[in-house]
Amino acid sequence: MAGGGEALGSGGGKPKRGQKNSKRKKKKRIGFKLDMTPLVDIAFLLLTFFMLTTTMTTPQTMKMQVPPEIDTPVDVKQSELFTILIRKDEKLFWKAGNDPAQPLQLGELQKLAKEKNLEQPNRLITLVAIDQSVAYGNVIGVLDKLNQAEVDITKEMKGEKRERKFTVSNLTDEQRKEIEGL
Repeated sequence: MAGGGEALGSGGGKPKRGQKNSKRKKKKRIGFKLDMTPLVDIAFLLLTFFMLTTTMTTPQTMKMQVPPEIDTPVDVKQSELFTILIRKDEKLFWKAGNDPAQPLQLGELQKLAKEKNLEQPNRLITLVAIDQSVAYGNVIGVLDKLNQAEVDITKEMKGEKRERKFTVSNLTDEQRKEIEGL
């Protein structure tokens, strides 16, 4: 019995072709089930918590008051009028009272508005006259500079109540002719 014993069923040697090794145990799959109910509860609790604890930001808007009747004439002293003119090619000009219009760069607007408003605090009326073909973004840029100037004006007034007088209108034919050649 040399070299053998395979026939006796001792299990040594190679298994026959097509048969699996009988020494290996077949793995049993255990059924796995995940209960999603607690997970959904936690998700909704977290969602509710963050919704209630975060601060809701209000949209940033510019406040503008429009008079009830636009056709109502308002008496304005020319000496208390600071006018910013925006031409159709989007160039800026300014004038104070009856003075002739002068060219203006957007970067200089904040400083100029501060100076003019501090010369006549709470009396100066700022008029922004805009050509209808000017892009909306450029008008907003001018309004932003005027709003930034208001911060400086309020600081300089040191406790005095600030009454801002401001209006926006279309560029008139007279104003258009005045800044045409500049």
